[in-house]
Amino acid sequence: MHRVTKHPPRRLWGRKFWRQPPFQAALLAFSSLTLLLAADFREHIIATGLKGGYQVVAADLNGDGKPDLIALASGMTDLVWFENPTWERHVIASGLTGMINLAVSNDQIVLAYGFSMVAANSKGNVAVLKPHGDPRQPWTLTEIDRLPTSHRIRSANIDGSTVFLNAPLIGENAVAPDYRDHVPLVYYKPGEWKRTLIAADNEGVQHGITVVDWDGKGRDSILTASFLGIDLYRFNNGWTRTEISKGNPDPWPKSGTSDIAVGHLGKQRFLAAIEPWHGNKVVVYTEHKGQWHRDAIDDSLLDAHTILTADLNGDKRDQIVAGMRGKPYQVLIYTNEKGRWTRRVLDTGTMAAASCTAVDLNGDHRIDLACIGSATTNLNWYENLGH
Repeated sequence: MHRVTKHPPRRLWGRKFWRQPPFQAALLAFSSLTLLLAADFREHIIATGLKGGYQVVAADLNGDGKPDLIALASGMTDLVWFENPTWERHVIASGLTGMINLAVSNDQIVLAYGFSMVAANSKGNVAVLKPHGDPRQPWTLTEIDRLPTSHRIRSANIDGSTVFLNAPLIGENAVAPDYRDHVPLVYYKPGEWKRTLIAADNEGVQHGITVVDWDGKGRDSILTASFLGIDLYRFNNGWTRTEISKGNPDPWPKSGTSDIAVGHLGKQRFLAAIEPWHGNKVVVYTEHKGQWHRDAIDDSLLDAHTILTADLNGDKRDQIVAGMRGKPYQVLIYTNEKGRWTRRVLDTGTMAAASCTAVDLNGDHRIDLACIGSATTNLNWYENLGH
């Protein structure tokens, strides 16, 4: 296995910090709300008590040009958002159980809730939420579908129009631990809100989907991560499916891929993945002459659940950000340095990251990170200081 080079974090005030200069401690003003993580990032605590924190989504909900943060917590019945820059809390809708995922587009939210890991117990509610003028006031919820284990919602530009994708976790006849069944992938066109089937080719657990302009033609394609591995769905007068990789080579149900992200090192495209399902590995895929090479760069994670790519230092080369819900709870950043991936710890012990997003939150033209924790029940943003 090709392992990453690990940079051990230094300690300050009992916390671990990334690349903390030894003289920096004397300059810090300690606050219960803000901690200086490193010369690179500063942590800001937005909210605590978000039971079952599961997904954070950045979107400008009030139209002021600043990205706000929606916090979806599966153990809560309120869907809430936090207004940038004061991070005042607002309730979008109440009385919701089993919230699992959402996507935002054109001043509307599509939400999946009523989720259960057991298909027979999962209503799989799908609803559209729209504001009444002031987005700080409760939004109107309209149910559009019920599809058991509805699990991942994304917006995409398919054939020149915006649609919302819905990827259930498992098929209706799937049971633990093997989850042997085909699982559908569907979409809804706004206004019509009719369920349209893309495919039901994936099997086992279909955990992650990523929307990407794969061919660079202004039309989105879909990458899916399941027990079968990584597959690409393209639309051109119909849907086609292309296998990218079978993912983790271990036998079913430890096969395949859990989550997937697309990054670039200059002009070179790569894929970053968590493997297997809720797994321990960060894997990088690179293409050569039509073949995708698999490189497991780290196998030390526990219950890894979020992965993304972003150019955090402005050098046109993406880093990989991965979060794990298992102890010791960590957010990790991987950087490709002269062809070798190195690992640094952004946060340890206090963020059981179920979901992270990369976005410029303070308008300084540097990409920041925001993460929501499951066991830690918190929402933090990590300010990119650009040092």
